[in-house]
Amino acid sequence: MSRLDPNLNFPAWRSAQQAAIEAALERFVPLDAPARLGEAMRYAVLDGGKRLRPLLVLASCEAVNGHREAAMRAACAVELIHAYSLVHDDMPCMDNDVLRRGKPTVHVAFGEAQALLAGDALQALAFELLVPGDGCIAPALSADLCRRLALAAGADGMAGGQAVDLASVGLALDQPALEGMHRRKTGALLQASVMMGAATGAPAATTLAALADYGASIGLAFQVVDDILDVTADSATLGKTAGKDAAADKPTFVSLMGLDAAQAYADAVLAKAHEALDRSGISQSATLHALADWVGRRAS
Repeated sequence: MSRLDPNLNFPAWRSAQQAAIEAALERFVPLDAPARLGEAMRYAVLDGGKRLRPLLVLASCEAVNGHREAAMRAACAVELIHAYSLVHDDMPCMDNDVLRRGKPTVHVAFGEAQALLAGDALQALAFELLVPGDGCIAPALSADLCRRLALAAGADGMAGGQAVDLASVGLALDQPALEGMHRRKTGALLQASVMMGAATGAPAATTLAALADYGASIGLAFQVVDDILDVTADSATLGKTAGKDAAADKPTFVSLMGLDAAQAYADAVLAKAHEALDRSGISQSATLHALADWVGRRAS
């Protein structure tokens, strides 16, 4: 299929996959953990969010004719890592936010200690999903998926990016430094989502390299658009507190470039994502193209 495949109904595909992801998360995230821990975990994960990362996993899997059950577990694992990071990011010791996905943040609803533990438990559950005991995923694939997710979430990935973000308050980062921070903080998990989906199949090395470039571009485009929306959208639209980056004196692409230049840069990075897919050799890339446009043109 081409980028402009007339047979693709992307909204219908997205809605169907989001429903499947939601059902899987509903099944995997336990309610019966002690002392309301399960309730806090489910509050953090269910009934909210675009599920972009899981969608990237599933679309990449489809593009390479990969293993659907492994991809669904990987999709849920990535979303659990993302959800845990949001729980911790919103806490008073980090960004101290009170609104997430249109509802009170987990530490507001359940207390700081419970929020901390819910994030810890979600992180552990993510890796548990990738090593099921029933043989539904080959051991070598389980190990590969765990390694990719751990690298994306760790010191040279999301956690490292969060550390740089906190250390950069009040500083004027140049563009390479800002891009380096967001390659870790946001981009690593988005790129890993693409590559974990691809890992469930057997694509050629050239295809994997192109998908890695696509994932990196998606990650950067997402963050630039996020910075733009932080100053152009309201809290009700975003489902989180608007303007918080400026209020916290954090460096952003808008503060560095200005609004118009940041939008032009987002468009250029989005074009790189499409170019990477065009040279990937994947015949069924229309959904990945549509996901790129959804990231780069979103309003929330």
